[in-house]
Amino acid sequence: MNKKILKYVSVLSLIVVFAVVLSGCAQSGVQHAPTSGPYAFIYKWLGVPFQNLILATAKHVGGRDAYAWGIMIISFVVRLLLLPLSLNQQYKSTAQQEKMRAIQPQLKLIQEKQKEAKDPATQQKISQLMMDVYKQNNISLTGGIGCLPLLLQMPILIAIYQAVQYSQEIGVATFLSIPLGKPSLVIALVATVFYVIQSWLSLQVVPQEQRRQMSTMLLMNPLITFFISMISSAALALYFLVGGIVILIQQLITNYIITPRIRKQADANLEKNPVKIVVTEESIAKLMNESGSSNSSNGNSDDDESHTDLHKNIRELNKGKQQKPKDK
Repeated sequence: MNKKILKYVSVLSLIVVFAVVLSGCAQSGVQHAPTSGPYAFIYKWLGVPFQNLILATAKHVGGRDAYAWGIMIISFVVRLLLLPLSLNQQYKSTAQQEKMRAIQPQLKLIQEKQKEAKDPATQQKISQLMMDVYKQNNISLTGGIGCLPLLLQMPILIAIYQAVQYSQEIGVATFLSIPLGKPSLVIALVATVFYVIQSWLSLQVVPQEQRRQMSTMLLMNPLITFFISMISSAALALYFLVGGIVILIQQLITNYIITPRIRKQADANLEKNPVKIVVTEESIAKLMNESGSSNSSNGNSDDDESHTDLHKNIRELNKGKQQKPKDK
């Protein structure tokens, strides 16, 4: 299951990186707006509306860093709109973790016996037991994993980048003397720090036995944030910075409000509907013994057949020698 989760997240991460790079993130500084092709279509329907929105917000804010504040205000509003969806996804993910914790003893037993199994057939049968544990306890392998918040952010990322990339006003603007149209190591690092803190906080509510496999997955978010921030403009890094603040607030809500509530509900549900015991030491031992006996029987059968064929070949060879005419 761990490998499937990592693969799933890796694919989504690559989609985000590809989408941003596709919009022209490899370039820096103010560029001429595209007039034809897919870039022109994206710019018309995503870049221009966000460009006008940033300009209008900056006009109301005023001041030297008005454009940067306009980007941050719009980013904050976007992330707030996505917050209910993200919290709902976090709720499902936490509920899934609690279910996994309840069946963990059975999963651990299966994993131990898989290592002891000597032949692939037995390993496959033991793996099937894991699927039975999930199925009989109504646990989905992909439960709690959703890509909708990430997918909804993809057009926002492209729109903000193009709004800065193709605007003479926004592209040459600064934030604390940092050009918005060029990559900024400082903003990228600050944004990444927020995501590192969020990842650390999220691990605190994960059951101890699941922390090792979850830590690798959670490290990807800060790494992707830093990577995209460094290949794009400081304006996009500001979006991630604001997003990092919002996601940190979201994680605090999860840790101190959502998780205690879910754990209380999970304990009540377990009292009413205890975990179904699908796997025990005795059942797996019986399965392994049956597989071993079957393999041994098949092996003996194959040996008997090979011995029979060998004797048959010897008889035919001797018969041929007897029928060979003698030399005169």
